[in-house]
Amino acid sequence: MKLNVKFWKKDVAKDATRPSVKPRKRVAPIWRTRRIVAVFAIVAFSGIAGATTWVAQSGWAEKKLDDIRWQAIATSTKFGFTVQEVFVTGRGETKRQEIMRMLEVERGAPILAYDFIKAKDRVESLPWVLNAKIERLLPDTIVLHLIERRPLALWQNDGKFFLIDEEGEVITSRGLDRFKGMMHVVGPDAPDNVGPLLELLQTQPEIKNKVKSAVRIGGRRWDLRLNGGVDVRLPEDGAPEALARLARFERESNLLSRDIKILDLRVPDRVILRRQPDAQAKPDTQRENKI
Repeated sequence: MKLNVKFWKKDVAKDATRPSVKPRKRVAPIWRTRRIVAVFAIVAFSGIAGATTWVAQSGWAEKKLDDIRWQAIATSTKFGFTVQEVFVTGRGETKRQEIMRMLEVERGAPILAYDFIKAKDRVESLPWVLNAKIERLLPDTIVLHLIERRPLALWQNDGKFFLIDEEGEVITSRGLDRFKGMMHVVGPDAPDNVGPLLELLQTQPEIKNKVKSAVRIGGRRWDLRLNGGVDVRLPEDGAPEALARLARFERESNLLSRDIKILDLRVPDRVILRRQPDAQAKPDTQRENKI
């Protein structure tokens, strides 16, 4: 039988031909109501937990305890404690087939025998999954709550590209075309330092919006490549102050719209610029300029 899997939210179809007079509801014996069944499961497994302590103290064979456990599970299936539905919340990028493959659950399986710890580890091994929480709603439903990774940038290293998240962890190297508009970071240690870089850029949104890529230099500092091909060299120390100076000059003199190739911010209290080689200017402006 096919397992009924619902990826939130549940769709309920209305039956237009439903008769106006509802049939009499069949009354189930009290011992088969969900509440009573749930109480049965709790009592049964509490007894097993207590038996575990007694076995440890008395030295009773572990196999006997395991037999009791499986007898209780077998009995619970007669009361409806079998997996019939799976609900999944928080899924965005993770494929449904991947989730079901990692859950390893089938309809009709004893819900009390399901290993949630191993299932959680399997689900969290999926590329997009940051965190997974699995719970059971007795008597027949398993609920999976997902928190997926948030893509932050494309990391280029040794000629290959990887999508990384806010923690610098690699998500995937496949299907990156739809993320090509994200900022690129380059360098072996770029993922470990991309978080602080983004925090720095967020202090100057008008500059952040112009950044196309960032290159990690010597494991110490960043060079930024802006839209239009302008390279900005940030210092190892005092990067926030340097970026603030650049933002101020951009507001006051529209600096980034000029024919500039390099903006060097490594010298305190100034911006050193070098123009494009083909810039139309006087000979003295072709050399290094200071602002």
